[in-house]
Amino acid sequence: MGVLAFVCAMPMELRPLRRKLGLERAAVGGISVQSGSLGNRPVVALATGMGTTLATQATVRLLAATAIDHLLVFGITGAVDDDIAIGASVHPELVVDSETGAEHRPTRLGDVASHGTMWTTNRITRPDELPALRARGVISLDMETAAIAACCERRGVPWSVHRAISDRATDGSVDDEVFHLSHQDGTPNPRAVARYFLRHPQRIPGMVTMAKGAKLATERAADAAITAARTLD
Repeated sequence: MGVLAFVCAMPMELRPLRRKLGLERAAVGGISVQSGSLGNRPVVALATGMGTTLATQATVRLLAATAIDHLLVFGITGAVDDDIAIGASVHPELVVDSETGAEHRPTRLGDVASHGTMWTTNRITRPDELPALRARGVISLDMETAAIAACCERRGVPWSVHRAISDRATDGSVDDEVFHLSHQDGTPNPRAVARYFLRHPQRIPGMVTMAKGAKLATERAADAAITAARTLD
């Protein structure tokens, strides 16, 4: 059996998968990955960093370094509606690159029903943009999936998406200032966090709530990806 690849953006998304599968740090073709197995299948897992540029670069390197049977994109995603629960799994029928308009259709794994469109964008979506996105069937927002999908399709590698809702675009909890509390590689920026809380102490309870939602979503996304991967045996 060939290698399964699990790809996310941030270390916080990778952490629960690494724990659940007992992955260990390794190198594949000079690339730093987490490595292990799922059943009889070898597994590699990688956090690309945030945004389409870093996602493309990391995925290209990974696909060139080793033969991948299937790539599973997992991690958090933001809802465009209020009626999707925090932690809910998202398995889109379609992923769209907001910059190019390119459409990508993930492989469906197992008996989980696919639904809606995931919108990949490199910027924070404004509330006034949400009605138009809903009208075209968009249910969630992310910053990497379309780029990873494009890399897989160029190499003829099957791919799928297993994300979970961490926040809602409707509540304004994630703006440009909040987005930049992390470095581009997805690790926290302690100085930016400290400055943010000094300027906005009233937002601390909301940030605590958002952190809890993100933690729940990372756990759910890892579980969904592992469950889907088991159907490939």
